[in-house]
Amino acid sequence: MSEDLKPSGDITTELIKNNKKIKAKIISNQNCVVGGLNFAKETFKYSDKKIIFKAKIKDGKKINKGKIVATVHGNAKGILKSERVALNFLSLISGVATTTKKFVDKVKGKSCKICCTRKTSPNLRVIQKYGVKLGGGLNHRFNLSDEILIKDNHIAIDGNICELTKRAIKNKKGKKITIEVDNLSQLKKIIGLKFNRVLFDNMNLEQLRKGVRMAKEIYETEASGGVNIKNVRKIAATGIERISVGKITHSAPAVDYKLTLF
Repeated sequence: MSEDLKPSGDITTELIKNNKKIKAKIISNQNCVVGGLNFAKETFKYSDKKIIFKAKIKDGKKINKGKIVATVHGNAKGILKSERVALNFLSLISGVATTTKKFVDKVKGKSCKICCTRKTSPNLRVIQKYGVKLGGGLNHRFNLSDEILIKDNHIAIDGNICELTKRAIKNKKGKKITIEVDNLSQLKKIIGLKFNRVLFDNMNLEQLRKGVRMAKEIYETEASGGVNIKNVRKIAATGIERISVGKITHSAPAVDYKLTLF
């Protein structure tokens, strides 16, 4: 809200001279998975603690176009000040939840989970990852200290995937260890070492199937890179246990909501 109200407040709404109370409804303009109702509520409360916000559905529920998701009652000026930011929260979180749900539904029946990544908007990671959970996905790392994830650039800079993995095991301090491999020869160099997960990056389906057969009895398996709604089920069919998808956070289309008066 501060980015909207600084430095001089809502100079347009201040033109209204009465203290009229209004009742409004928030409507979804499309089919979606709803998310962000509590964020919207707190946004209205920020402008006026007396505003009454009533959710008509719960976060994580699928709704159809035209559905009322909440009503807002209170001072008109307070509602006008908060309207856009409240709808922005709903649009963003619902967009992530809806996109995630599409991927989750696509792999239904397979023993595979859809995960998000750290490809999130700066300062919005918490709410985007919340949207992923609403859509049925799993959260990956929230930050760089959540677990050890050795990626291609770590390996390229260090020069020795096997020794780097051994150092990770020695210094794990209770953290899970994931090793990203670009090819099966890298996997052969580290297979048998005591880490938690293999992340197969940008491998074709044949390589993935071979990699899963090699690793599945020892490690949790995950695939990433080039994942989209058209190929995700084929990737899941390789037997992979997790698929990480950047698109569900960095490219999720916002859901269109509107606020109208009763």
